[in-house]
Amino acid sequence: MKSTTRGTLAAVVTGLAAAVSGAAPAAAVGTVPVPVPLGGVEKSFNIELPQVGAEIPVPVPGSPDGPRYVEGRLIPERVIPQLPVSGGLPGADMRAPLPHILGDDFDHVALDAPASDLRTMAPGLTLDAPLTPPNPKAFGLPEPKLPQAGVLTPVLQTVPAAALVTGPGL
Repeated sequence: MKSTTRGTLAAVVTGLAAAVSGAAPAAAVGTVPVPVPLGGVEKSFNIELPQVGAEIPVPVPGSPDGPRYVEGRLIPERVIPQLPVSGGLPGADMRAPLPHILGDDFDHVALDAPASDLRTMAPGLTLDAPLTPPNPKAFGLPEPKLPQAGVLTPVLQTVPAAALVTGPGL
């Protein structure tokens, strides 16, 4: 292999490695922090304001479970499959000064509600045809039956948490 070919190949491999390593941390982020800048207001009015921040989750769609073929049915189960989406509930972090209302040891009140995981599944649909599969006793002809339709219920699972704290210092 010529040295120019080796150099070109090395440059391509290095570029691909840099692109892959740069994309991995962005894909691993589950929430996006959102700070609320109140520093300018504090300096302008010369007062102590609450510190506020938030976390906004990034929803990630999953792969749906495809149709399932069941013996005795002409149409597979889950004609419209449920689509799973995982993400989270937004989080908040707030700290506010407290002017010694509760005593000398209490200088602030804080609320910490971290972003919590959220798992959802969209509703789906299942149908069955108004005919049975071919019946060998009836010369291979299907028999009529009542059609069936069903809605697969949506799913929502999460465990939110929050903490309210008072203490010294801001």
